[in-house]
Amino acid sequence: MVIAGPCVIESADLTMHIAEHLREICEGLPVQFIFKASFDKANRTSIHSYRGPGLDDGLAILERVRDVVGISVTTDIHLPEQALPTSQVCDLLQIPAFLARQTDLLVAAARTGKPVNVKKGQFMAPSDMENVVSKLTESGCNDVLLCERGTFFGYGRLVNDMRSIPEMQNFGVPVIFDATHSVQEPGGRGDTTGGQREMVPPLARAAVAIGVDGVFLETHPQPDESPSDGANMVPLTEVQTLLGQLCAIRDSFT
Repeated sequence: MVIAGPCVIESADLTMHIAEHLREICEGLPVQFIFKASFDKANRTSIHSYRGPGLDDGLAILERVRDVVGISVTTDIHLPEQALPTSQVCDLLQIPAFLARQTDLLVAAARTGKPVNVKKGQFMAPSDMENVVSKLTESGCNDVLLCERGTFFGYGRLVNDMRSIPEMQNFGVPVIFDATHSVQEPGGRGDTTGGQREMVPPLARAAVAIGVDGVFLETHPQPDESPSDGANMVPLTEVQTLLGQLCAIRDSFT
């Protein structure tokens, strides 16, 4: 499984362009593709940073991507009341890492009947995510995914403990590796987040070699001009090569 797209929705045209390009790439690979883009980045470092078009306009763009491009779509929700309208457009609901323990949000997502992908909080141990799975399954969700996206290592830095992948798989759910947020440097640029995009490919390759069930990555035609998370996004022109490498690694031991 590949979950990929821009960090945040900037415009309908750009979102459609990225979605169409990724669909073409993934059609030539043995992968299930889900397009991701956020309608709101509610946890930006600065109050002055761009957050996105908002719920209504953002879902309208994602609905257009789903229907016109003909692919599955996902986005993240931040409030319980966003779960139902988002589920009417998206095939998969995503819970941000900072909100992974929020019971009301998890219950609301579960009650939509849609699959739910929860990113492991940067402050949580892999074992803590078993309680997240229980909150979802006991609230009616039968299709749970967990996502490894790094753990705080002091201030402004994340590291990956790759043991978290098999540890969370032991809960009986698929595990996704978030290759781009794992290389973030939170608050690393003062009023924005920094990152090391050059480290995305080696970490993604390592996760696939370990046996992860899918990879999440954010991409943009010009990452340095993106209003959110540009420092850790993969240039769109490099996605095909990276996904080809990941498929080759997976195929070598399957």
